[in-house]
Amino acid sequence: MSESLSVSLAHLSDAVWRADSLAGAAGVTVASGHAVLDAQLPGNGWPVGSMCEILQAHGEHNEWRLLLPALKRAAGAAMAQSSPLMLVGAPHVPFGPGLAAQGLDARRLVQVLASSPGERLWAAEQSLRCAAVQAVLAWLPQAQADQLRRLQMAAHTNSKLLFVMRPVQARTESSPAVLRLLIASQPESDALSLHILKRRGRPLEQPLTLSAHAVRLSALLASGRNLTGDAAVGPVAARVWASDSLQGTPDVVGCIASAA
Repeated sequence: MSESLSVSLAHLSDAVWRADSLAGAAGVTVASGHAVLDAQLPGNGWPVGSMCEILQAHGEHNEWRLLLPALKRAAGAAMAQSSPLMLVGAPHVPFGPGLAAQGLDARRLVQVLASSPGERLWAAEQSLRCAAVQAVLAWLPQAQADQLRRLQMAAHTNSKLLFVMRPVQARTESSPAVLRLLIASQPESDALSLHILKRRGRPLEQPLTLSAHAVRLSALLASGRNLTGDAAVGPVAARVWASDSLQGTPDVVGCIASAA
């Protein structure tokens, strides 16, 4: 390295991010609610305005376990108390009592029942453009890198929390996500194993372990497994479901409908 370049970097100091160190926050973040994970994330939380990609094996549905603390915190903010949380292409209807037991009102959820990959991508992008929406959770097993890039841009432009769920096979594919996580359950302990595959900083070689459910909550969730079924896929014109008591619902439905 030339002497002049070394002097220039020295003057820039903290303004320069070195790839062998964990980056600071590039913008607003929301704490994940898992202290061991926050300590390994740039800005100590989920990045607002960026896509977070969550990979897991077929048949596992640990996304709620991972994301619920942050969604509860975001939904409880003073400016977001009437802002819905959008679910695009969720494989199951959320179990309301289980969410309520952890402090999230299921009436805040708006579920988009989209059958094809194209419909899911379209609904996710339109949801990110709706001012009333607080966060978008999208299940996109067949999405391509260029399609995900559009969602990343929409999340950035509109400053939204965006979580995209994809199968573990997508691990070898390129992705515009600023954060990629691989999560897996540990049946013997009811804990979660979490690998940080991509972040803005040095690689994390060892997986993290997120604590197990409380005993009472585990029993409640187990009782609901037989009550939750696959979400029925409806026609395009009637693919949005929401509770009538959700204040932001008319705005969200109108926003998506107007873009059709």
